[in-house]
Amino acid sequence: MSRTRVPLAVLSLASVSALLLAGCSQSTDASKNTGDTAASASAATGKKPAPFSKGTVKVALVRQSGAGDYFEQWGNGAKAQAKALGIDLTTYDAQADNAKQATDLSSAINSGAQAIIIDHGFPATIQPEIDKAVQKGIKVVVYDVETKTKGVVSTEQDDASMAQAVLDVMAKSVGRNAKVGYANVAGYAALDKRNTVWKKTADAQGWQQEFKVGKVTDSTATDNVPLVSAALTQHSDVTGIFAPYDELAKGTVLAVQNKKLQGKVKVFGADVSNADIQNMTAAGSPWVATAGTDPSAVGAAVVRTTALELAGQLNEDTVSFPAVAITQDFLRKNKIENMDQLRTALPALNLSKVSTADWISNVAH
Repeated sequence: MSRTRVPLAVLSLASVSALLLAGCSQSTDASKNTGDTAASASAATGKKPAPFSKGTVKVALVRQSGAGDYFEQWGNGAKAQAKALGIDLTTYDAQADNAKQATDLSSAINSGAQAIIIDHGFPATIQPEIDKAVQKGIKVVVYDVETKTKGVVSTEQDDASMAQAVLDVMAKSVGRNAKVGYANVAGYAALDKRNTVWKKTADAQGWQQEFKVGKVTDSTATDNVPLVSAALTQHSDVTGIFAPYDELAKGTVLAVQNKKLQGKVKVFGADVSNADIQNMTAAGSPWVATAGTDPSAVGAAVVRTTALELAGQLNEDTVSFPAVAITQDFLRKNKIENMDQLRTALPALNLSKVSTADWISNVAH
């Protein structure tokens, strides 16, 4: 059966004029799915198809996670959904080590897994192993990884719409022809997509990009503080900085505060997590807008997508997860302090209608 792309639209709270809520654990060895999460699962009503009707299904999760609770929540959502589906999930995490991720993927291929989920990673490093997995008949589902291998299912946030939602808020805030800064890193699929939108928007708005800095490490937020601080020393007249990954945004916020520019420079980020919410709502925070999905819900949805692919019921080769735009004003007005409260305010974050079926016990967060 032919596969078609799943359409996606960014969800909104009210209207653009109301500044809608705008919207990327290391271990040496593989770890088993034993962690408890706060997620609860709805009851499945349909009959399980093969291979789920035949007992436990083995799936490997090969990750390239980074610092921050976004990745932790993503993993918790994936684990909770796997448990609800009766999946034996083995997790590998290279955490910023590209060579290790390739080795992890090789180990996953040889582990007897019926499917492999790849969460982030550099295509050049892992592409050969992806090809090997497909050749062996293993189902492969990737999240925020660019691959051209036929038969691989790609899942992703709608990064272009996410970036545009935040940049629309930025445009209203800083105006046309403003001097702006940029914190981003090339080579990551999600960040590259957000970068494309940045370039188009910056050109359309006539923004003067005074600097571009950034790097991704196992301590991204901390390691970007001196980079942004140095840039602000030379260009303290910028009025806004776009940092399209929450760890980059955290580092940017600290740099702006260290330079005592929070009254002049606004930060526009991407992604959302407990730490991000706390950062945005803190007194004097320059982080005024972000956009994102619920990382726990995304992790769960990726596992459900994998389950549908294993059962031969997916019928798409790309599944996108809608983003929600989030402003500092919205969070403060609604006294939102964490993801649980944000989920209550924005039920659409749960992605409950994405990649599901009556035989799937759907995890809610």
